[in-house]
Amino acid sequence: MLYLLPNLLDENADHDLFFPRSVQQIIPQLDGFIFETPKKGRKFLKRFIQNIQDIPMRVLNVHTTSEEMHLLTIPMQKGEKWGLLADIGLPILADPGAALVLCLQKLHIPVHTFPGPSSIIYALQLSGLSAQSFTFHGYLPRKDEELRLFLHALPGGYTHLCIEPPYRTDLLLKKLITYLPNSAYLSAAWNLTLPTQGVLTKKVAHWKKTPHFLGKVPAIFLFNTK
Repeated sequence: MLYLLPNLLDENADHDLFFPRSVQQIIPQLDGFIFETPKKGRKFLKRFIQNIQDIPMRVLNVHTTSEEMHLLTIPMQKGEKWGLLADIGLPILADPGAALVLCLQKLHIPVHTFPGPSSIIYALQLSGLSAQSFTFHGYLPRKDEELRLFLHALPGGYTHLCIEPPYRTDLLLKKLITYLPNSAYLSAAWNLTLPTQGVLTKKVAHWKKTPHFLGKVPAIFLFNTK
């Protein structure tokens, strides 16, 4: 079996506030772990296991090949129980773990998940924009003309979500303000679950009149195309 383990949005937060008790109970029972980034994975494990030196650990990221993916499934084919951890938030969402889950589905190996923090879901809940129909785009095109054309082609009737690395947060915000219609709503949600959390939603025309830049912080942007 594979267990999809939640991770914190703030690595310094108290996990008791965000994880169900079942997460803490299952982690010491697992035979091995699959991490996106080993350093972050080991730091996570030390919250729950005193000695992690002899625990099998593997890596799954965007560079993992199909052959390496198959090797990850072998312990579970033998009956072992492993955990999959993303760098932040929930596995699979904006995370390369989906390919592993698909492999396990084909092998009829069960996968179990847990509730936990997700910046995508939190941002939707806090933005005030419709969550009836939404699309997460991940990273948008970086070149100005490609971004303008991409935004222009997006269908109406949806809430669109995207992210950027923290050092590009303000740059993307400026571009969205420039290329989205004045009548569209644009929401920025940053530092979610941190003491400095903020969410600001207003029409693009209002963003232009009263700019609000965020600095180098992790953020999610949500917008419609009206």
